[in-house]
Amino acid sequence: MSTKTKIKITDNINLRKQLDAEYETHTQIQLCKYAVLLSKHILSIVNYKDMDNPIIRAGFAVNEKWQEGNATMHEVRQAGFAIHRLAKESDSLIIQTALRVAGQSVATGHMREHAMVASDYAVKVVNLLFPDNAEIVTQERLWQIECLKSVI
Repeated sequence: MSTKTKIKITDNINLRKQLDAEYETHTQIQLCKYAVLLSKHILSIVNYKDMDNPIIRAGFAVNEKWQEGNATMHEVRQAGFAIHRLAKESDSLIIQTALRVAGQSVATGHMREHAMVASDYAVKVVNLLFPDNAEIVTQERLWQIECLKSVI
C-alpha cells in the first residue's frame, strides 16, 4: 500500500511513487539506515553548523541501538521528540525543516512510515532553498531512490 504525502510540497510525483515502491521492499531496519543517511545529507545541504549537537547525536545513536535491538520504543520516540523540540527553537524555517527530517528519521524505529515522511520533509527543504525548481526536486528524489537502493 502506498504512502500519502502529509505535508505540502512541490514534488516529482512519479519519482515519489518510485521511492515509495522501493520503500515497500525494505525492512524497517534498512529504512532506519536510509533515514539517518538522508538526515545527514539534508543537514549537509543546509550547512547545519551544529552536527555535534548532543540531541542530534543521541537521536542517531538511539536509532542505531534500536536497529541492534538495544533500544526501546519509548527511547526512540523520546529521541525523535527531542529533535523536533530543537527544530522549534530555530529561527530559520530551512533549519527547522531540516531538523524535522532528522526527527522523522530517528522515529523510523517507531514506525517505518516515518522514513517516507522524512523524505518528504527533505523535499520541502529543497523547495525552501530552491523555490519552483523542479530539476532540483528531481535530483533530490533520485538521490533518495539511489540511497535507499544502496541500503541492503
